[in-house]
Amino acid sequence: MESSERAGLVLRPFHGVRYAVDDLAAVTSPPYDLISPEELRELLGRHPNNVVRLILPGVSHYGEASAALTAWLADGVLTVDTPPGLYVYEQSGVGFLQRGLIGAVGVGSPAILPHENVLPEPVADRLALMRATQANLEPIFLLYEGGGTASRLVDDVATQRFPSMDVRTREGVHHRLWAVTDPNEIEAVAEDLRERQALIADGHHRYATYEALRKDHLGPGPWDYGLAYLVDSTVYPPDLRAIHRVVPGLPLQEAAARAKGAWQVHEFASVEDALAGLARATGPAFVLAGEGPAHLLTDPDPLQVEHAMPAERSARWRALDTSVLTMFLLPKVWGINDSEQSVMVVHHDPLAAVEKARRLGGTAVLLNPLATDDVLTVATQGERVPRKSTSFGPKPRTGLVMRTFSAD
Repeated sequence: MESSERAGLVLRPFHGVRYAVDDLAAVTSPPYDLISPEELRELLGRHPNNVVRLILPGVSHYGEASAALTAWLADGVLTVDTPPGLYVYEQSGVGFLQRGLIGAVGVGSPAILPHENVLPEPVADRLALMRATQANLEPIFLLYEGGGTASRLVDDVATQRFPSMDVRTREGVHHRLWAVTDPNEIEAVAEDLRERQALIADGHHRYATYEALRKDHLGPGPWDYGLAYLVDSTVYPPDLRAIHRVVPGLPLQEAAARAKGAWQVHEFASVEDALAGLARATGPAFVLAGEGPAHLLTDPDPLQVEHAMPAERSARWRALDTSVLTMFLLPKVWGINDSEQSVMVVHHDPLAAVEKARRLGGTAVLLNPLATDDVLTVATQGERVPRKSTSFGPKPRTGLVMRTFSAD
């Protein structure tokens, strides 16, 4: 890729690798980081060629994933599309519809805006897997403000052409895929995207892996690109949901008692009532829940918060709930470092977080979702929100289309 080209947003066609099995629903999965151990066992039992055998082989078993990928390509379980193309991808279900383009995004461009910090362990895991398989097995999720040719093409294709893949998963979501191989249409998309920027909505660790993998090589090659799903947020506004925390070593009553020196603490008999209060709160607020009554934290002491917040950060960053959680509530009030070892995360479902906290004798910290505008503003300023601050959706299904370096 030329350096001048890298400065813009580039989404290149690629040779899609797709399943050629009868039951497509049985071989796909959610993204790797949303799969619980119980769900992993269920997916492994669903089909011998389920994609989780590739994306979650287990630490030190990356070679097994590579061997499986090679065998499935040789056996015809997976086939390689020719000619190369972009893919229009549609997800639909009760109350939602999202469409976008899957392609190979140029890595290392300032047009790609991360908004979240990454941890070294997940990057090392994904990098080892990507090196072993020489493949992008699941796309990252990008959002951009469009309204141009690429957006119109997506809707025209989805409403006027016959899909090359049409599958409804057990979760009740309908997935359809169309290959766009016309050089004129591909060039029109490239021209439309060239001056745009894209926010990484999901897949920060995988994008960091793309960057690390590119540094492995001195010359140009397929590692200069990574698989991505690009959605026009002006046409299909994303669903931004919260990621809750569970602190296993902190009993709920102790957490609430220690919070009283810095927060207004309101007790509720039920978690549901506390969550209703959280939804109405303005400013930083959290619900603490587990064994016993729930507690709503509001109105933190502004002097204590200001002292805890890094002065070099913007006012917008310092006001984020997850910033207050990471820099103030966890370390200053409770003496806990925000790490994967000491703080667990539960996506979306507050009651699942509460149940986990009860099982572990700890405290669930329930959050409101951040606002998309806040996330975009922080990212545009070159800042990153704390880890696991956002969960944008609907996320692309894994296994519908993949990308191997040898095919591309």
